[in-house]
Amino acid sequence: MDRNPVKSLELLKKYNKEPFHIKHAITVDEVMKYFAEKHGEDEVFWGNVGLLHDIDFEEYPEEHCSKAAAILKEEGYSEDFIRAVTSHGYGIASDTKPEHFMEKVLFAVDELTGLIGAAALMRPSKSFQDMEIKSVKKKFKDKKFAAGCSREVISEGADRLNWSLEELMKETLEALKVSESNIDHRLKAAFTL
Repeated sequence: MDRNPVKSLELLKKYNKEPFHIKHAITVDEVMKYFAEKHGEDEVFWGNVGLLHDIDFEEYPEEHCSKAAAILKEEGYSEDFIRAVTSHGYGIASDTKPEHFMEKVLFAVDELTGLIGAAALMRPSKSFQDMEIKSVKKKFKDKKFAAGCSREVISEGADRLNWSLEELMKETLEALKVSESNIDHRLKAAFTL
């Protein structure tokens, strides 16, 4: 199951009906694949972890990460896969510390993709394509903007990767620019399956 994106999307949709949650999952999937390709890692595995990282959040917000582990175990996902999914909630909804590179990337980009996505929606183009890093930094500093996106988690994620916050922002914005058409296409397809 770890390597089957179609089955993973079906499973995601079983537990998530809101377009916002599905879009976030597809966005994180695409960003994870970007980072995997850039670093010579397994794009399918990384993408599927990104796709299912919040599988339980819509239906079970109070059991986030622990319910995900149970669902994924029942569906036959590997222990490595489940560990990666639960590690993204470290310190908030999980005791699983992000240790592997992929886990650290997921931990770092989950909240940041939400912040950058909210910033894109404020732009006339509603696109990442014309967004500059200075816009991301400005929105990051404004604690009232996209207040649900934890700046502390984003900063901690950069630290865990031994990257500067600006480097993490630049790379994630680039990933979103490269992936934007795939995200849009996959989101449309997700609701026709």
